[in-house]
Amino acid sequence: MEVKAIILGAGQGTRMRSDLPKVLHPICGTPMIRILLNSVRQADIRDRDMTVVIGPNMEAVAKAVEPIQTVVQSERLGTAHAVLAASDYLSPFDGCVVILFGDSPLISPETIKKMIHEYESGADVVVLGFIPTDARRYGRLIMGTNGLEGIVEYKDATDAQRAIRLCNSGVMCVNGKYVLELLRQIQNDNAAGEYYLTDIVSVARTQNLKCDVVIGDVDELHGVNTPEELETAQEIFTRRVR
Repeated sequence: MEVKAIILGAGQGTRMRSDLPKVLHPICGTPMIRILLNSVRQADIRDRDMTVVIGPNMEAVAKAVEPIQTVVQSERLGTAHAVLAASDYLSPFDGCVVILFGDSPLISPETIKKMIHEYESGADVVVLGFIPTDARRYGRLIMGTNGLEGIVEYKDATDAQRAIRLCNSGVMCVNGKYVLELLRQIQNDNAAGEYYLTDIVSVARTQNLKCDVVIGDVDELHGVNTPEELETAQEIFTRRVR
C-alpha cells in the first residue's frame, strides 16, 4: 500500500516572540520539523512521498527540509485549506494520506505506523487522540457505536462533551480516494472564518465513511506554540534520547 505524508508548516509562530519560523525553532540543536521528518522516515514513508506546506516568504523552511518537496499556502485560511494547497500531490492517489503538524514534532514512528495499520483495517479516516491531565483547551473526540462520530472544539462543546477526556491531536490518516473531495466540502462558517481540518470527520460521516481513533501518548503529542512549550518539548525529547 502506498502512503503519502502532508506536513503542515506554514504557521508564523507569533507567540514564539521571534522572527524565526516556528517549525525552525530547535530542540536539542535540531529544527523541530526535521525531528518530525525523521520520525516519518522511520515509519517507512519515503522522502519523495512527503510534502511540506509552507507560507509565503518561508524559503528558510523550504531549505531546511530539502530534499523534501514544498508547496506554498498563499493565504492562511485554516488547516483544511493548508492540506488543499498540496492537492497536486494527492490527485490521483489511491492510498493512505497521513497529515501531521510541524509544530508537534515528537510523534513516534510507532504511532504513525499504528495509525496506518488502523487505516489498512478498513477505516477511511483515522484520528490520533490522547488523554491529557488537563483537557480544558482541546477539542473532544465524540465516539459512538460505529466509531468516531465527530470532533467538537472546546469552546463549542456542551458541558457533557467537555466531560469527555479523549482529546483531538489534529494528526490523522485519510483515504486518498476521498481526501480531496472531503476537504472541498468543508465550510468556513465559524467564528474564525477558517476551514478546519477537524470538520473532515463530520463530512465523512455524512457519506457513510468509516472513522475511527488511535490513542497516542500525551508527551509525543506535545505541541509547541510558545517558548515555554518549546522548553517542555526539549525536556521530553532529552528524556526519550536518554
